[in-house]
This record gives sequence, structure tokens and C-alpha cells, in this order.
Amino acid sequence: MSFDSLGLHAEILRAVLDSGYTEPTPVQARAIPVVLSGRDVMAGAQTGTGKTAAFTLPLLHKLQPYANTSASPARHPVRALILTPTRELCDQVFDSVVTYSKYLPLRAVAVFGGVDMKPQIETLRKGAEVVVATPGRLLDHVQNNTINLSQVEMLILDEADRMLDMGFILDIRKILSLLPTGRQTLLFSATFAPEIKRLAEDFMRTPEMIEVARRNATSELVEHHIHITEVGNKRRVLAHLIRHHEMHQVIVFTRTKLMADRLARELKREGFNCEAIHGDRTQQSRLETLAAFKEGTLRILVATDVAARGLDVSELPFVVNFEMPTNPEDYVHRIGRTGRAGATGIAISLVSPEEDKSLGLVRKLTNKPLVLSEVPGVMDYGRGRERSTSASGATHEYRESYEPKASREPRMHRDSGRRVIEQVETPLVEGRRRNNDAALGGRVIGNIHHFHRTREVTRELPALLLPPRYTVSK
Repeated sequence: MSFDSLGLHAEILRAVLDSGYTEPTPVQARAIPVVLSGRDVMAGAQTGTGKTAAFTLPLLHKLQPYANTSASPARHPVRALILTPTRELCDQVFDSVVTYSKYLPLRAVAVFGGVDMKPQIETLRKGAEVVVATPGRLLDHVQNNTINLSQVEMLILDEADRMLDMGFILDIRKILSLLPTGRQTLLFSATFAPEIKRLAEDFMRTPEMIEVARRNATSELVEHHIHITEVGNKRRVLAHLIRHHEMHQVIVFTRTKLMADRLARELKREGFNCEAIHGDRTQQSRLETLAAFKEGTLRILVATDVAARGLDVSELPFVVNFEMPTNPEDYVHRIGRTGRAGATGIAISLVSPEEDKSLGLVRKLTNKPLVLSEVPGVMDYGRGRERSTSASGATHEYRESYEPKASREPRMHRDSGRRVIEQVETPLVEGRRRNNDAALGGRVIGNIHHFHRTREVTRELPALLLPPRYTVSK
């Protein structure tokens, strides 16, 4: 299928071709005809599926009859409203609208917080058919009577699940109550939580459901490497992996803004070209950092989940989970930054024993086996050579995998000549207290078996992998 077969206006097709696209993605091929028919749409689409163009292209096609070159603001009322959860995504969607409408005399404006309202007010007064906005700043303009929503014909909720996660549900309901009831509504979301379904029932008219992939799907083109790493060693392991894999561009995810800043500082001290991005940074700083990363002049971007929303980098080869997300769906969003548009990618997770629950939730959501692998490029324990690794990155000798259910009885077996005990139900924290450093004992990470080896073995373990309490004796 080609874009030509979708019935889009010639000037829009011209802009699409200028952008280098000739064939629509699955979500575009399915959504565009439905949107053009005038029906409401609920689309389950994750980051990297081409969802932005799936609503932008038909939106512009439907607005094309209103396109005009008049200088009068009255000739350019707001006819389409796109709501996004973050400033970065707002800016990205706005760029798409501008890109695909460049041959049409339509006006667009981005409205988001963190910046002075005056330039936005001046642009709105001149008139704009398309407004891309974050909920909070849009309501600021409504309260100040600087925007009129009475002629909105199309509403798009982009990443609706994230807007609800960020607490925007009341703002969204308020905005929906201000719009004409006869509008067309499009809702795009990676997941369909109960609250989203209730929202659809209240404000949408028999929407067409479109799902191009499982809501919990991760790309088959992404390799998942899981490295069990003590918290105190994560930064050293990360630095080693960046060098070993020769990562020229990577996003490193943390859970908190504090950790993002701290990790960026530590990586800079090691000589890496690195910056952090999160909600406490000024809007100008965030835009400059994102621009540098997209252009390739910034090598490492340390980001929180919210700050990375809307970041679209083509052919990003690596994503690292420095800290596992508390919400397993955020894992899918993070991993979705790589392995796009037919390109392969590697997703690395540094999982501390304390994060076993988070890893288990990810396993449950994705319904995929999670194979633990040793850190590549590190000499084998006491053998003086590098371990041979499989294509997945897991070692042949110490391959350990996630098991759906754990046995309740301890069992003993041979693992490459080593005697290993799996204490299946020993809680991790209790196991750490009970296990003597000189004893050979098994520990459990959820249902993932991780073996604690003897002091004799750990003597040969490279320093970067040693838990903080260990020292290497000569």
C-alpha cells in the first residue's frame, strides 16, 4: 500500500514525499481511512509506530477546505485541538503539523507551560486552525480568554494513558466539556486502562477500535540484555558497557530527577559527553539538550520517563535502564525508543537485587522470557579469559532464565562443574543477611535464580562487578 491510495490531498502527499516516506505504517494504513470517514477512533499504538502522522495527515486533509491566505484572525478560528501530556511531545507534534502542512495556507500554534504566555497569546490572536497544547497551559488560556474553542471540529488525545498517569484526568474532562458535542474525537494510547475506557464512553461516539500490536508488545528487533548488578556498582558497569559496545548514542533512563543529575555528573567526570533532562530543567535548556541529542552532538542523554516523552530519534541503537521503572508499562515505552522503522536495537537493563519485583512485573506484562546475561567484555571468574556469549548476549556457561513458577523445594544440580544450591523461596533481603560470605548459597530474584558464589570465586571477580562490601585480595 502507498500513501497515494489513502485519498489524501495532493499537497499533503507532496509534503509526505518530501519527508522521505512512500508507504504508510500499519497504524497509518488502518487509521487514516477511518478518520477521513468522520468516525471517532481509539487507536492502540506505541511510540515509534508512526501514530503522529496517523492523525496529523487526515486532520490536515479535513482542514484543507478552510485553508486561506487572509490576514484576518476571524478567517483562522481554532478547528483542530491536539492534546499531549508533555512539552516535548507537544513540540514534536507541532513540528509534524508544520512539516506536513507546508504547502497549505493553514496556521498552527504550540501551547505549553514553562515559558512566557505572551508570545503564545500574540500568535493565538492572529488566528490558527490547529492548536497543539498541554492540558494545563490550554486551561490557562481559556481562563484568560485568549483562546476560543467554540469552533473545534476535531480533538486528538495523544498518549492518553500518559496524560492520565500524570494526573490530567480532571483537566481533560474540563476541556472536553468546553468543546462542541458534534466534534470528531481521536484517542491514541499505548494502553487502554479502565479510566481511558470510561473517558471514551463519556465523550466519544461509538469509536472504531484500532490496534496494530499487542498493548504490551516490545519490538522483535530489540535485543534485551538483563544484567544483575548491585546498586553501588551500576555506574561503573554502565561506563564499562558504553565503552564495550562503543555506544555513540544512547538514552539512559532513571526513575528520579535527582538520580538523573547525579548520574550525568558522574559520567561527565569520566569524560563522557553527557547531559541530563527532566522536569526541573528550564524549557530552553530542555529544548537545547534535545536538539543536541537529535543532531548527534550529544552522545549520552540521561532522562526521566516523563522528560523523554516525545523524543523521536531515528535509528537510536541503544537504550539503558539504569533503574527499572516502577510501572512496567514504562519499560515498554522506554524500549520503544530503539528498534524502530526496521532498525535493530539493544535494550540493556541494570537490575539490582532490590528491583526483582519490577523485573517480575515487566515479565508478566510482556509475557516474554527474560534471560539474564553476564556483563560482556569482563574476564571469566578465575579463568583468565573472556566468556563465550550467545547471540542474545547470555553466556553459555551461566545462562539463567526467568521461570514462570518456582519450585518450593531447594534442589541441587551441577552447573558447568560447580555445585549450586537454589534456595527458591529465600527472600532476597533475608538471603543477603543469612548468607555467610564464605558459604555457597543460592539467592532468588523474584522467580529469577541468581547464584551467590564463594569468597574464593569472588576473589577473581573484576572490581567493577564486586558488591560494594567486597575488596579484591591479592
